[in-house]
Amino acid sequence: MEEQLNYYRFSREQWKQFYRNGHVPLTAENLHEIKAFNDRISIEDVREIYLPVAHLLQAKFEHYLSWRETESSFLRRQNKQSPFIIGVSGSVAVGKTTTARLLELLFKYLYPDRRTQLITTDGFLYSNAELKKMQLMERKGFPESYNMPRLIQFLNDIKSGKPLAKSPVYSHQTYDIVPNRFNVITHPDILIVEGINVLQLPTNQHIYISDFTDFSVYVDADPDLIETWYLDRFEALMKTAFQDPKNYFYPWAIGDHGEAIEMAKRVWEDVDLKNLNDYILPTRNRADLILHKVAHHLIDAVYFRKY
Repeated sequence: MEEQLNYYRFSREQWKQFYRNGHVPLTAENLHEIKAFNDRISIEDVREIYLPVAHLLQAKFEHYLSWRETESSFLRRQNKQSPFIIGVSGSVAVGKTTTARLLELLFKYLYPDRRTQLITTDGFLYSNAELKKMQLMERKGFPESYNMPRLIQFLNDIKSGKPLAKSPVYSHQTYDIVPNRFNVITHPDILIVEGINVLQLPTNQHIYISDFTDFSVYVDADPDLIETWYLDRFEALMKTAFQDPKNYFYPWAIGDHGEAIEMAKRVWEDVDLKNLNDYILPTRNRADLILHKVAHHLIDAVYFRKY
């Protein structure tokens, strides 16, 4: 990633100096449980990158609570519970799911008496049946494949203090929305929203996801690296999850291996890379914090927005 005028750039060595407590409240087992399939993360990553991020977010959260009190007093209104929302974005296969889950775990450690919850925007994709009806199956993951009005309404309900809101569940096994199944969000103090479209500005919307977020993180890497991680993950899934007859990719797992890999390469080039270049990467400079990765998912630099 080139130098950015509106960001402070910190090397890994510089960034880890911002929190030097040394204590890591997690174990290797904790990390194994939360890391996304085929991703990499270590205790050193937590100590040197994520603990400073968590304590920065802790300061942001405390300031948010103080501001809510000030605002309510000024407007002479009751201070309704409104969650601090963190957006986590980035390409497919870059490791944003692991980042989101780790932040959730760290917030639960920092605030054991507060409710921290996590959702992904995958649940707001249109179902495969709807996508086929709209002739958008080949555009799955692109902005128009999401039910944005429903996602915006969900976030509005959460931010306005509605006691209960439901987000649809997406299955990476069936590659589709799970009928009549929901994640229930109940009065969170902190909500983490993870997805490729968290920072996007759809042209047909007057309100965006980012209007509801109080802090945003973008997980970044060179597209060639992400392609390698994507194909490595696909190869690993071919030997594991794809072997389940119920899995969407099962026919590829039991078919010709070479053809399956060629199919994955086409999907990357025609769908995921195009989506990254046209709709995801342009949103990077809207993030408050950018975690830049190099080979082996190592974060080598952190960019913090100046203004």
